[in-house]
Amino acid sequence: MSRPVSPRSPRVAVVGSVNLDLVARVERLPAAGETLTAHGVTRVPGGKGANQALAAARLGARVRLHAAVGDDPLAGEALALLRSGGVDLRGITIAPDAPTGTAMIQVDDDGETTIVIDAGANATLAVDTADLDADVVLTVLEVPDEAVATAMAAPGFTVLNAAPARPVAGDVLVDVDLVCVNAREYGELAAHADLDAVAAVAITHGAAGAELRRRGRVVAHVEPPPVDAVDGTAAGDAFTAALALALATEIDDETALRRACRAGALAATRPGAQPSLPTLEEVDVP
Repeated sequence: MSRPVSPRSPRVAVVGSVNLDLVARVERLPAAGETLTAHGVTRVPGGKGANQALAAARLGARVRLHAAVGDDPLAGEALALLRSGGVDLRGITIAPDAPTGTAMIQVDDDGETTIVIDAGANATLAVDTADLDADVVLTVLEVPDEAVATAMAAPGFTVLNAAPARPVAGDVLVDVDLVCVNAREYGELAAHADLDAVAAVAITHGAAGAELRRRGRVVAHVEPPPVDAVDGTAAGDAFTAALALALATEIDDETALRRACRAGALAATRPGAQPSLPTLEEVDVP
């Protein structure tokens, strides 16, 4: 469960995924069986764990990422922006028999995406609670269940970004301080767990904004600032990192949610996952 967190440079441990994203830009997302010609293809560092680690670092936190990559050339590309962004990579392990994770992403002209992930080394990740001594411990569902459970049992302010959606054991959620999901993920998770019993749940609704629930009661609802969306790949990751840091440092619910919505909206205005992540100066506005 959570403990007091200093508002200045909180320590964050992220247990999550590292991918190299292969991004194809298309006029519109293809229908089943349809072939479209892309405007172009780029290679960009990604992975929900890595994205949220870099997002938290850009928002002023001291961040260590616990993740797994392959012993291959893709690993260097996938870790490049994390390294230059000041994320502590001493929690990275090398999986000798698995490739670095990859994601195949299509982005249309309205910023909507489809994403297919090959987990690769992410599926081998294992962590120890003793290594997760931090103010905030954040994890995602792109890593094994055992790693998720270990992260959520850590003593800090625990945050689960329940994406990609899959069933999560109810006992894992008992002591979680914050769960972040989009509306579709909320429905899938709620079918297997009592989310009204969770301390706090944030649900994003795209252009309709986001809501924060505490023990099932809506305590804040915020609409995002109007933006021209370019690529929504890391919008949810920026939202989660910003909300986790704000709530952990005891910023009030509505201000925290407004800051998170701004972070997510700003991330959607720029192409690529990690290159799009906003800074504290961009998010911390009235």
